[in-house]
Formats: sequence, structure tokens, C-alpha cells
Amino acid sequence: MTAIGVDIGGTKTIAALVENGTVRDRSAGPTPAGSGPDAVLAHAAGLVGDLGARADVPVGVGTAGTIDPGTGVVRYATDSLPGWAGTPVAAELRHRTGRRVSVDNDVNAAALGEARHGAGREHGRVLLAAVGTGVGGGLVVGGRVCRGPRGTATELAHLYVGETADPCGCGRHGHLEAVASGTGIAHAYARSSGEHVPAHEIARRADAGEAAAAGVLAHAADVLGRTLAGCVAVLDVDVVVLAGGVTPSVLEAATESYRHELLDPHADVALVPARLGGDAVAVGAADLTEEET
Repeated sequence: MTAIGVDIGGTKTIAALVENGTVRDRSAGPTPAGSGPDAVLAHAAGLVGDLGARADVPVGVGTAGTIDPGTGVVRYATDSLPGWAGTPVAAELRHRTGRRVSVDNDVNAAALGEARHGAGREHGRVLLAAVGTGVGGGLVVGGRVCRGPRGTATELAHLYVGETADPCGCGRHGHLEAVASGTGIAHAYARSSGEHVPAHEIARRADAGEAAAAGVLAHAADVLGRTLAGCVAVLDVDVVVLAGGVTPSVLEAATESYRHELLDPHADVALVPARLGGDAVAVGAADLTEEET
């Protein structure tokens, strides 16, 4: 199967020509998020055109926000894409490219890519947890994304993990994102050290032996691992795939906590790192076009 996968992020947009899970060509550029949805869509359509694919090659899109699975309209979005909520992404890109267009949340797309072509390809039930600036999740069963009727299934960010000093991105306290995300880690370190630095710098300092940085990462990893073990108890998946920029900093410790918390019937359910890297959303988005046929 050949399709075009588009990853529309808050800072970068990628269009990739994907053949059976392999990226054959790509075009990318900064997302003009500050110029509004029309500019973002025009930019994405231009990247699709740059690939020069046959007219009958469909387009799949993974983008930030909660997506209506039936219409391809953005129901909810954060400020990373100002004005994105309410945007009819599928209809607009269909009009601009003349191609069949399928749209889903970017983490759902990444989960589909990893389930079919990456770390979950040998498994029937795959849970992907994406831990970066925020926290997201996607569940794939039998090669199809489980979205729920509102398109909000596996919103891992909002699982309750106990009282937290900082709020989640949704504004409430006590959620996983407030502890395990890059943003949550940075806030916790700032309270401990008085310095405001990004998560990757905190990881570097932890590697160098700084106690404050190591303590913050250890707590984030412990909460993440235990929470994911709880997800396994609820969802009975075959594997959990950990993706996102925070993953290298917490994977080892999170895996230890995860294994400790798993119930005996789930002892064979591994927590593994994602394999597709920066291509995951585009590869999975391309597969969305097949999923809907």
C-alpha cells in the first residue's frame, strides 16, 4: 500500500510518501502555527504537492488535538496550534489536494504506526504511551485504532496519580501529565533547585550525578511505570510501547517500577521503547487511509 502520511505538529509539519510502512520520500518545514489554521493547512497541502505522488494516492493526517473520528474536524486543541479547534482538517485538505483524506490524533497515528510496523508489530493488542512535552496514549487492537465514540480513548495524561504540586495541561491537579511529562519534570526541578531548565538538561544533570535532577527523574519514572502497569490491568494488552522525547531519560527506571507493579497474569507484557522515531506519526497516518477502506 502506498499513501502519504502527514504529521502536523505545533512547530514542524512533515509529509512522507510511505510504502508498506517504509518512508520513500519526505518533505518538511516549520508549521506556520502563529498565522492561523488556513496557513497551516495551506502549508501541509504544499508539502503533499511537493512529493509529486500519483493523483490516486490518498492522504492520512496525524495532528495535535481531539479529532472527530467521523468528520475529521478538530474538537479540541491546545495553544500549540492557535485556533485549531473547530478546523475541518479532512474537508479542507481534501479540497486543497484533490485526494481522499483521513485524519486522526497524532498519538493515535503513532500508535498505529508502531503497532503495524514498529515495536508492536508482533502483537495484537498494543498500548502506546507518548511522553514528551505532554503525555498521550493510543490503543491499537487487531491493527485498528480504538478511539471511543468521542475520539478520546486512552487519554493517559489525565489518569489520577495522587495530589500534585503542579497542574496538568488541562488545568487540573493530580494527573499523570503533571508528573511524568517534560513540562512536569521541569516544574518539579524548578521547585527543587530554583532553576528553570528543560527536561533534556535535567536528564544531562542527572547523568552527571546531580542529586536534585536524579530525584526528579526517578519520581517521574516511578509514577509513569506504575501507572502503565495499571493500564495493563485494565486493558489487558500484549505490549506497552513507550515513545516521546522523555523516554530515554526514564525508560530504565520506569521499566523497573512497571515490572514491580504488574499483576502475575500480566508478567509477560513487556514495556519497550518505540522503534519508528520521528517517522511514527507519518507512517501511522499513511496507514489510516487503509484502516478506513
